[in-house]
Amino acid sequence: MTTRLLLSLRKWIPLQTSMDGFWLLQCIACNRLRHPDANKVLLRHFTGSCLKYAKARGFQKKRRLSEKKLTRYFVDQRRITVLGGKGGDGICTFHSEPRKEFGGPDGGNGGNGGQVILKVARQVKSLLGIKSYYRGIDGEPGANKNCYGKNAVNTYVLVPIGTVVKEDGVIVADLSSHGEEYVASYGGLGGKGNRFYLSNENRAPMIATPGEPGQHRILQLELRTMAHGGMVGFPNAGKSTLLRALSNALPAVAEYPFTTLNPHIGVIKYQDFEQIAVADIPGIIRCAHQNKGLGVSFLKHIERCRFLLFVLDLSSLEPWQQLEYLKYELEQYEKGLSERPSCVIGNKIDLPEAKNNFLLLREKVKQCRIIPVSALTGENIEELLMHLRELYDDYLENTKLNDCTLVKW
Repeated sequence: MTTRLLLSLRKWIPLQTSMDGFWLLQCIACNRLRHPDANKVLLRHFTGSCLKYAKARGFQKKRRLSEKKLTRYFVDQRRITVLGGKGGDGICTFHSEPRKEFGGPDGGNGGNGGQVILKVARQVKSLLGIKSYYRGIDGEPGANKNCYGKNAVNTYVLVPIGTVVKEDGVIVADLSSHGEEYVASYGGLGGKGNRFYLSNENRAPMIATPGEPGQHRILQLELRTMAHGGMVGFPNAGKSTLLRALSNALPAVAEYPFTTLNPHIGVIKYQDFEQIAVADIPGIIRCAHQNKGLGVSFLKHIERCRFLLFVLDLSSLEPWQQLEYLKYELEQYEKGLSERPSCVIGNKIDLPEAKNNFLLLREKVKQCRIIPVSALTGENIEELLMHLRELYDDYLENTKLNDCTLVKW
């Protein structure tokens, strides 16, 4: 029926050699629409290109995850079990060939088992992708005709920069540079075939050893943020807003406490192409070393920071008490942590009651420099940037001096 309709349409519809003309005839034939007049077909304008008359649809933008949802994607602790691959078994065989009665032993050795290796990769940012169990690949067994088994390929586990490996609470590896590797478990050695035991005293050995099992270990992985400076302060002190003003980082900002649930790192770029990484450590409260509030889970991120930035809220009563509490919590967590090079940042200087508190704070605290800033309006941000560069240059100088001392020694 469709063929007859198409043949009848040939008389008055100009055929096109293009694909659009073919779809035009096909669509008319399928719809079978008739004109009100006797035997005429009602034409509809169709096209073979769906994009030409399709409804315009904008590309759907990827929705940004909230800070609470992001906590599921940031993992800084992991307990893993690693087991090296088993070595291949040796084999006990004798050479068999026509007209060769005593061919002798020809059993080959087994291949070594694969190792499980932790490798640092800068593109990995969290321990979320780390599984709880890793097992190396087993080595291939030996074969006759003195064929040795193939050694197994190593298994690599990618971890982020700053991963600390512990076993029974003792640090066994500190992976702090890209491409660094650590063998988590060794594979077992391959077994020996009876060819290995051939000697003048034993011309027909009947012994072959199995492959050894791989090393079994239980390790704890901890991620410690790698940054030059760490901002430490109580909740709602304005650390996230200050990090936004200093760098291109975009941490969540809200009026309620504990807005920041994960450490954020912002990079400050200077005109001489020098870059300084500053970390926003989640809010610390009193008795945080006793695992209150967010607990000690984020105090360990401060250990990698070379200098500390104590962010105080100048609008609160007695801001110098905040500094004492913060130093006390750091000291309780690790001795000497609060004595690192530091700077006190008095935030929210734009509020009316903050100016009087700043004068009192400067009288109470005289051992370190105090810089009043306003992260909201950007007041005095340039002075803070210059002081951060001074702290960074001092850190580089001390590092060079230490390296020279080690070389001389």
